[in-house]
Amino acid sequence: MVNITIWHNPRCSKSRVTLGLLQEKGIDPVQVKYLEKPPTVAEITAALIALKIPPFELMRRNEPAFKELKLSKESTDNELIAAMANHPVLIERPIVFAGKNAVIGRPPENVLRLLED
Repeated sequence: MVNITIWHNPRCSKSRVTLGLLQEKGIDPVQVKYLEKPPTVAEITAALIALKIPPFELMRRNEPAFKELKLSKESTDNELIAAMANHPVLIERPIVFAGKNAVIGRPPENVLRLLED
């Protein structure tokens, strides 16, 4: 089995449920508390490649920082990625990685797709 990593926020119910689902399957993932140790631009870019989505889809658009930074669908990919690196609260959570693949745990059951491979 490939190593599993979760970008985890223990205060987020979806993140906790996703972690619980992994643990129920006997998986003890590496937990990266991304709000305490924000991912770099390179790490966010790698996550987007693994998720196969554009940066805008990884953004928590209801966060006050999104509006304060004047971000929008028209913002460039580089602007959005830089904003996530500087304000990790803007990153949708949780993200679960398995090898070169990743899913966003919203809903938490999405993580089960990673375990099928």
